[in-house]
Amino acid sequence: MTTSLTRRHFLGTVAAAGAATLAAPSISRAASRTLRVGTYGGFFEDSFKEFIYPDFTAATGIEVQSIAVPTGEAWLVQIKNAARAKSAPTDVSLMAGVPRKRGADQQLFRRLDDSKIPNLANLPEHFIERYDDGSLYAAGAVSWYITLCTNTDEIADEPQSWNALWDPANKDLIGLLALPSNSYLLEITAATHFGGPDILQTREGIEKVFAKLEELVPNVRLWYRDEGAFQQALQDGEIPMGQYYHDVAGLAAAEGFPVRSTFPKEGGVLDSGYWIVPEHAEPVDEAHEFINYICQPEIQASLSRNVGTAPVIDPALTDLTAEELAAVSSSQAPILPQYHIYKEHGEWISDRWNQMIGG
Repeated sequence: MTTSLTRRHFLGTVAAAGAATLAAPSISRAASRTLRVGTYGGFFEDSFKEFIYPDFTAATGIEVQSIAVPTGEAWLVQIKNAARAKSAPTDVSLMAGVPRKRGADQQLFRRLDDSKIPNLANLPEHFIERYDDGSLYAAGAVSWYITLCTNTDEIADEPQSWNALWDPANKDLIGLLALPSNSYLLEITAATHFGGPDILQTREGIEKVFAKLEELVPNVRLWYRDEGAFQQALQDGEIPMGQYYHDVAGLAAAEGFPVRSTFPKEGGVLDSGYWIVPEHAEPVDEAHEFINYICQPEIQASLSRNVGTAPVIDPALTDLTAEELAAVSSSQAPILPQYHIYKEHGEWISDRWNQMIGG
């Protein structure tokens, strides 16, 4: 039997595990306060609507109007165009790494009041983003891991390092994400061969990392944009190794497919979405309440159980079991995306990348 358990499908179906939603104080839903919340569409949005928003409304009296938003630059363009008209397409929204940095450069996001988000103290510093004047503009919302995944029928020995991507024995066997800004292969290469991300802070250093990264190109059978296509090839053993999402690989394994997800010794790549409030959003107090709500340990645990995301807080603060935590994250120090390099050197990195994979 074959199936396609894409990441979006997983985010919509993981709730079938049966975890109960959180109980919350009963507050009249006739309250007049409303908040337009933007999350990535499809099953991801559906899971928020089913498992997060109702309890938020019960706890606060704030009704949520859910809005599906794109994950990349297109959403930043919409926010920017709305700002020109002194309006906002949502009141609070998820925003991915590179667009978020560019939006901050253009001052497109409201400055937030730390004192109205006391649960911000639960987040580590790398999930808190500030303008140069120290004011808060983004707070971590959800995270997910990219790991080294293999077909156990085809590759018996579990790889222990990302260096397996460079192993000549894996020529024409590997599938990798097709863009520099979603594969984070520059960061993986820096962690594996250069001791970490410091080398990526200059263009000269990035060029050295590219030179090393280019050595693995003969091993790559597929540079993929379609997650489902790669997953099918991984499950079938057609492409027995590659980078993929830890949560989806775990679900495939639970469904009986010969797939395993490995956190290499250098760490998995931890990618994340952050909450931002567009410049001209009006229900600012409600936006603060929502962000503060999501930063609670019990809500982060609910997201892990029902949306399939990793906590953006110390997992020890949650009541997640070891098994639940392993399904979505790792205790290892992660490889963190260097979002700023795609903003500062974006066009050059894209051109250099295309030269590399175009051969």
